[in-house]
Amino acid sequence: MVGLITGASSGIGEAAARRLAREPGASLVLVARREDRLRALASELGEDRVSFVAVDLLEEDAPARIRAHVQERHDGQLHLLVNNAGSGWRARFADGGYANVRRTMALNFDAPVRLTEALLPLLRASAPSAIVNVASTSSRVARAGAGAYSASKFALAGWSDALWAEERPYDVHVGLVLPGFISTEGFPQRELTEKALTRWIVSTPENAAEAIFQAGPGRKAERYVPRPYALAAVFRVLTPGLVRRVMGGGAARVMTTTTNLGEGPSSPES
Repeated sequence: MVGLITGASSGIGEAAARRLAREPGASLVLVARREDRLRALASELGEDRVSFVAVDLLEEDAPARIRAHVQERHDGQLHLLVNNAGSGWRARFADGGYANVRRTMALNFDAPVRLTEALLPLLRASAPSAIVNVASTSSRVARAGAGAYSASKFALAGWSDALWAEERPYDVHVGLVLPGFISTEGFPQRELTEKALTRWIVSTPENAAEAIFQAGPGRKAERYVPRPYALAAVFRVLTPGLVRRVMGGGAARVMTTTTNLGEGPSSPES
């Protein structure tokens, strides 16, 4: 199996690399901006089967450079693409405006779409293969101050569903991972983990990595991390008014002001 992971230098992406590296015969391509972190991780996991591309996914030629690396290193074989890189900048729309929406969409939606477009021919040629898009519970339920982030993740989730239907005839599976609050190096989520009432809602990068494996090679449709977060999506459909009141209440405001956006890497592209 040849797998490619974006945002691989820390957090969920790094954990996913470690998880996938345990699979027999796995070869990995790690993608992120921080070359020093990528080089160290590749060295640890084994440079004979782990390579990396240090690139900013927002650069115009990033998809072409990544595809060229896969073609050169793995003769164009690619069995798993994990679109994990992403970030968010907390701002209410009246303050951040379109500029904040635009930059968030560029990284969290446009970048994975552009990369998938470049690599889809390789995934089809290597089928059975899979794409895993790391979205967020914020792609199902939004809260104040995270509108731009939710918009980007709602878009990613909707596109993933359509892409699954389109690529199914080519044996390219598309899975979706929806993390909630994840404790990472940059955002340990202490405000939540120190309280028994909220400790349960915080998970680990390792759990998210396992969900990525299930949604990719395991060919599951989607996985919430932690799994009880799926109830939020159910309630959003069945009782939208209630969910709005809860997400607009004091508990939601506390989470918004004391933590990061909760899902995915803690900084752009990790």
